[in-house]
Amino acid sequence: MTSNQFDNFEIPPFVKVIFKNIKKIAIGLAVLVVVWSGFFQVQPEEVGVITRFGEYKRMEQPGLNFKIPFAEKIIKVPVERQQKQEFGFRTVASDVRSEYTKRGTTDESLMLTGDLNLADVEWVVQYRISDPYYFLFRVRNPESTLRDISEASMRQIVGDRTVNEVITVGRTEVANSVQELIQNLCDEYSLGIRVEQVVLQDVNPPDPVKAAFNAVNQAQQQRETLINEAKSEYNRIIPRARGEARETINNAEGYATARINNAEGEASRFAMLYQEYMNAPEVTKRRIYLETLQRILPEMGDKVITDQDGNNVLPLLQMSMDQKSIAE
Repeated sequence: MTSNQFDNFEIPPFVKVIFKNIKKIAIGLAVLVVVWSGFFQVQPEEVGVITRFGEYKRMEQPGLNFKIPFAEKIIKVPVERQQKQEFGFRTVASDVRSEYTKRGTTDESLMLTGDLNLADVEWVVQYRISDPYYFLFRVRNPESTLRDISEASMRQIVGDRTVNEVITVGRTEVANSVQELIQNLCDEYSLGIRVEQVVLQDVNPPDPVKAAFNAVNQAQQQRETLINEAKSEYNRIIPRARGEARETINNAEGYATARINNAEGEASRFAMLYQEYMNAPEVTKRRIYLETLQRILPEMGDKVITDQDGNNVLPLLQMSMDQKSIAE
């Protein structure tokens, strides 16, 4: 523009107003920025811990909150989120098919058991922050402290048990004992952490001795199988033999009882018969004679009658008489 054009240029009125009140506008914008910076949002799974010049002041619940700008600082602590620490492995990618790696984790997972064997133990500690104040201000690096506590607790519990207990039957007991020990130490150190679960992932012998360990384990399983089969055969045969023995004893006792009862009956019958004989000898003798013939003659085949010297042998015919004829 030429000098005449600059001379004829007129500044708009609102610009004049802005330039006239620019100091007030700047102060208002600064105040607005400062006030706006004091508002903050706390998510539903968090609490906000407010510190003023590094000193703890209060906790803010989820929602929109306000703090003094520049003087107060907000630290958001995820108290409702379940967190975890992995030992002996690391999760590289968590998806439908998670990926894991053991690189750099051998030292923390290799442990000595109570029977002086080595075991490669992998486990996970799942926890929540129960007290944000303790978590932030009582212990320096609480997550690192929790990791050291977890590793020391696992080594102590594994060191009190045999390698077979840790690998097979004692896994649940080991996990529960480690969880209890970790929680006790967290409470003692005021970490503000609640341990929710300890999960044993894989427990294996070290790679150099894995083949030998598997062979021993297989032999022990075969031994247990043979013992169980022998017990099954024992339980099948022994009760049957005992039953048969009891049956034989019962039969013998029954036979003995029957024989004794029969003998006692015969003895009583003989005593009664003897009493009758003493009362009427001839009548009783004849009746016994006839009863004997009645019992014996039907069982004989060909029958003959002889005299005392064996002479005059005569056939005895029609001897199959009924009891009534003999009695007559």
